[in-house]
Amino acid sequence: MRRWLPSRALSLVLFLVWVVLNQSLDPGTLLLAAIFAVGVPLLTRSVRPASVRMRRPLLVLRLIARVGYDLVISARDVGWLLITRRTRDIHSHFVQVPLDTRDPNALAGIAMILCLTPGTAWAEVSLDRSTLLIHVFHNDDEAGFIATVKERYERPLMEIFET
Repeated sequence: MRRWLPSRALSLVLFLVWVVLNQSLDPGTLLLAAIFAVGVPLLTRSVRPASVRMRRPLLVLRLIARVGYDLVISARDVGWLLITRRTRDIHSHFVQVPLDTRDPNALAGIAMILCLTPGTAWAEVSLDRSTLLIHVFHNDDEAGFIATVKERYERPLMEIFET
């Protein structure tokens, strides 16, 4: 069974999403959903990171709450800048953030957080995973931004995945 369904949770989600998107319980829809639910995890098995055990589940909940709060504040700030400033007064640039973590799961977490946050976008990570390049919509304090990313996101993700 494990050979055909290497990730049961992913298979279940794929099956349900396909059925919901098609809004149908026809046999053809269910068959195609089953094919995707079995095929996609088999085809992507080699590119997914190894399974990991999260070591601090309460910290995960605190991080989710922190990220939710930061998303709301960032959306408010970006909206305010767009309404009140001229384009030439917005200081958009790239910031290099030195990384302490090399864990692929922690890096994926940082990527998701920064891509979801209005005003930031993950641009690239260095080949040795020591530096992250982030595009920032507006920021006058590069050192403060780096400290925020490291303290609010990288450190908790390291505690969750590495300790």
